[in-house]
Amino acid sequence: MGEKQVKIVLDLMGSDNFPIPELEGVRSALKEEKDLFVYLVGKREIYEKYRDFFKNDQIEFVEAEEHITMNESPIAAIRKKKKSSIRIGLSLIKKGKAHGFVSAGNTGAIMALSKLLLGIVEGVDRPALATAVPSIKGSTIILDVGANVECKPIHLEQFAIMGSIYSEIIFGISNPRVGLLNIGEEEIKGNDLMKDVHKALSVSSLNFVGNVEGKDVYTGDVDVVVCDGFTGNVALKISEGVISALMYLLKKEINSHFTTKIGALLIRKAFKNLKKDIDYSEYGGAPLLGIKYPVIICHGRSNDNAIKNGLKFCKLLYEREIPMKIENKIKEFMNKIESVKELS
Repeated sequence: MGEKQVKIVLDLMGSDNFPIPELEGVRSALKEEKDLFVYLVGKREIYEKYRDFFKNDQIEFVEAEEHITMNESPIAAIRKKKKSSIRIGLSLIKKGKAHGFVSAGNTGAIMALSKLLLGIVEGVDRPALATAVPSIKGSTIILDVGANVECKPIHLEQFAIMGSIYSEIIFGISNPRVGLLNIGEEEIKGNDLMKDVHKALSVSSLNFVGNVEGKDVYTGDVDVVVCDGFTGNVALKISEGVISALMYLLKKEINSHFTTKIGALLIRKAFKNLKKDIDYSEYGGAPLLGIKYPVIICHGRSNDNAIKNGLKFCKLLYEREIPMKIENKIKEFMNKIESVKELS
């Protein structure tokens, strides 16, 4: 193993159909990233069944005796299952053996154990899940999309800062436009939480454009959309459902007539590009911003393409030092916000 290798941990028992998407995803990722090394964490029977797969000097198997399922309570699971694949995997990073972690497993357990074992960057109270969705003009970052159901104003203020930093570094957007997801554009709209956050962001040094509605997420007129985890998760799942339904109905309509089938052949490249643009697996997974090391949480139904891109994305976050840059910049932003609050 070379000194320049980036070492990422992959939970072999995360996805709904583990371990096939994980194994195939690793195979594809290693073909594209020659300086990537992957620790595969899972039960011994996976190793025994796919023994030939592990005969690769870019892979190392690490045994974990327990598996935290999707329907388990995160708190109860991390207390009872001390030898879970999530805990063992994150422990490799804590011990200095790896640089990042990828899993399609239980979100609550991953977040809780990441906070416990890896720690939160100074200046952040709660980590947030950030995801990129396609817009008319590129991509829009939404956070939080599921890590924090109940939030205080300070949490959403921190989400806005982390989202702005993330958008600038990963997507190269200078001075990203930040919007607060609300039921109307007017600053008087929403509950007390929304009003307090709006007031704080209005006097911050962020490029805050005010309240935005659900439709604005896809127009490309805002780069970062901030909300609590409950709202963000519902918005994301509705979007996924709408996209799936539209693609199904479009395919059904195309196949219903001979003339539409001919037309589809003529523009099949456009359909292929569209499918790629809206395919969640192309984004890999959602980074847990605010943790001291890169942690990527993939969708439970992730396929091999999603796992591959999750590994590549985790490597990118490490190489671009996202956690450290968030820690360096968030103190500056929060100090400015607090100074303005004291003066007002």
